[in-house]
Amino acid sequence: MAYPSPAFREDRIEVLHAAIHDLHFGALITHPESGFATSYLPWELDATRGPHGTLVGHLARYNPQSQVPGEGIDALVLFQGPHAYVSPSWYPGKREDPRQVPTWDYLAVEARGTLVTFDDEARLYNLLTQLTDHNESGRAHRWRVTDAPDDYVRKEMRHIVGIELRIESLIGRYKLSQNRNAADREGARGALAIASTERERDLAAAIAAAQQRRDR
Repeated sequence: MAYPSPAFREDRIEVLHAAIHDLHFGALITHPESGFATSYLPWELDATRGPHGTLVGHLARYNPQSQVPGEGIDALVLFQGPHAYVSPSWYPGKREDPRQVPTWDYLAVEARGTLVTFDDEARLYNLLTQLTDHNESGRAHRWRVTDAPDDYVRKEMRHIVGIELRIESLIGRYKLSQNRNAADREGARGALAIASTERERDLAAAIAAAQQRRDR
């Protein structure tokens, strides 16, 4: 497969797992007979299950994507990281060579595999606890699942079904100015680092982190 360009492809599993943990929120895409279906969900990654790990989440029972046969279905989960427009005016090399055009830098992780469901109450309760603790960590006043009445939580759990994606293919698409020389790459990073949106500043940090990994 020619795309993505080898310059922008990231295959190191430890890098991709770290990105999934940080991004946390991904689009579940399936293709039943009725056409494409998409849900946007928080996911937990169990890196110990399978060669590429297993993603675990939950869906509302009324969601058609929860209707999965016992053997499972093919599915894709897409995690979208920071992305932004990159102006050629940021490249120092533009002064010597005006043949420059705009582009878009981005970070994304694609997990493909078999989607299955589960109804085990203990597993589902543990998943909800993990998701909550993941998102409440670092807060001064953390909310915990046990803060709600137990009978209420378990009643609400009847409206959801657990899902897991057994990852068979994990690909990172990291277009972070790797195709530019060091000066142009730093020009893009520096301009994004002082940009007005958090998304652009996060992209600057991703460009810097990618460079640090290459330098190791």
